[in-house]
Amino acid sequence: MEKLSNPQKTIEVIQKYQFDFQKKFGQNFLIDGRVLEKIMDAADITKEDFVLEIGPGIGTMTQYLAERAREVLAVEIDKNLIPILAETLSEYENVDILNADILKTDLNKIAEEKNGGHPIKVVANLPYYITTPIIMGLFESHVPVENVTVMVQKEVAARMQAGPGTKDYGALSLAVQYYAEPYIAANVPPNCFMPRPKVGSAVIRLTKHKTPPVQVKNEKLLFQLIRASFNQRRKTLQNGIKNFSGLNFSKEEVAEALEQMGVSPTIRGEALTLEQFAQLSNLLDG
Repeated sequence: MEKLSNPQKTIEVIQKYQFDFQKKFGQNFLIDGRVLEKIMDAADITKEDFVLEIGPGIGTMTQYLAERAREVLAVEIDKNLIPILAETLSEYENVDILNADILKTDLNKIAEEKNGGHPIKVVANLPYYITTPIIMGLFESHVPVENVTVMVQKEVAARMQAGPGTKDYGALSLAVQYYAEPYIAANVPPNCFMPRPKVGSAVIRLTKHKTPPVQVKNEKLLFQLIRASFNQRRKTLQNGIKNFSGLNFSKEEVAEALEQMGVSPTIRGEALTLEQFAQLSNLLDG
């Protein structure tokens, strides 16, 4: 079968099945072979790999994955796409299709059954409104993952990669960088998709750290402090923490911890590095 990265082939398949793009699933299908090759290279897919693909759509990227990987499991939430995938992927014996919601799927179990519990590779062209829950869900549930290579909104990719003191730096930057090393592999304009999204996109690879870059006594507290710091960006760090529900630290306790760190008590959250947040968390967890 001709590759679906050819726009004419994509149109042909969509018309044959009278497929309607579902806004609720944020469906934008890739129609650019060069971008697909860049994703394959960024994810470093080899014949050794078991790959989990989230949101295969009509199977455009799945075809590329199947040619490079040992085995692919494509998880698709839209039941209307299942018969299309059965046709477009019929030539590939190393692909399984699962009609399920990725957020309700036991990925640890899949990694165990399909890859003997060894780290898997995850590749996805995700609906942009659900990018963060899916990526953080993968990391927080400690699924054995080597890397996650995803198409995301350009601004989101910038936030994931941002460092302290920049406008893009925030809770997402710190959460992602706690778990993984981000690398933007390509910027992708709207004309590479059908239908065209209203925003620019980027391919980002998140290579999971073998051990976290910082050591904390209480991971939950670390992330609460991070969220509190960026919840009200214009406030000082100590005010942000004091006002955040779920945390019970006084301004004085926070100021004392910051002084022990050699940091001004009037500092704002966006100026702190991940290492400093970890230090603060450990001091407050006393």
